[in-house]
Amino acid sequence: MNYPAFFDKVPTLLLQDPLGGFLGAFDQGRVEISYLDCAKLAGHSCPTVASAYLLARRGLGELYPEDLPQRGMIKVEMRAAKEEGVTGVIANVISYIVGGNDEGGFKGIGGTFSRRDLLSFGHAELEGMVRLTRTDTGASVTLSSDTSQVPGSPQMMPLMQKAMQGAASGEEKAQFGTLWQARVEAMLLDSELQDKIVTIH
Repeated sequence: MNYPAFFDKVPTLLLQDPLGGFLGAFDQGRVEISYLDCAKLAGHSCPTVASAYLLARRGLGELYPEDLPQRGMIKVEMRAAKEEGVTGVIANVISYIVGGNDEGGFKGIGGTFSRRDLLSFGHAELEGMVRLTRTDTGASVTLSSDTSQVPGSPQMMPLMQKAMQGAASGEEKAQFGTLWQARVEAMLLDSELQDKIVTIH
């Protein structure tokens, strides 16, 4: 499978997954999640998917400064409704990383390892975009992202419009894809930009 080379340069996320360890899916329950994994989940790579990855990484770092994040033990609360803007996309990526889901999630085994009721929407009281909360300690962090901090090439939108209209050549389509991913690459690999993209409230 071919994909942009910078995907492999994005730092991966290492978590402890008690359920995966218990069922023998991951040795010692240690699971590594990459940006490529998230792009596969979303079906594409874009600034929204990249921002969700950065939100999760920053949030997990705040909640677990010394220990491995405990997958399946983190609640995700989104300020906006699921269908509003790109909220659903961001929630899908973050909930995948932290191993939580809504009422349709895994019910658990013998009262443990439940993954349901860990994702919810419409929390208008939040100051930021998303709040992550540890279910064991109650510690939480509220974060927001701003993808406008990384503007795209001025050539990108005209090329997109041309491609959507079916008027772009193969070379122009390839150029659009390259420019699109260049913006994502800057978001994921430039640490100074990341401090501007993701904020903690």
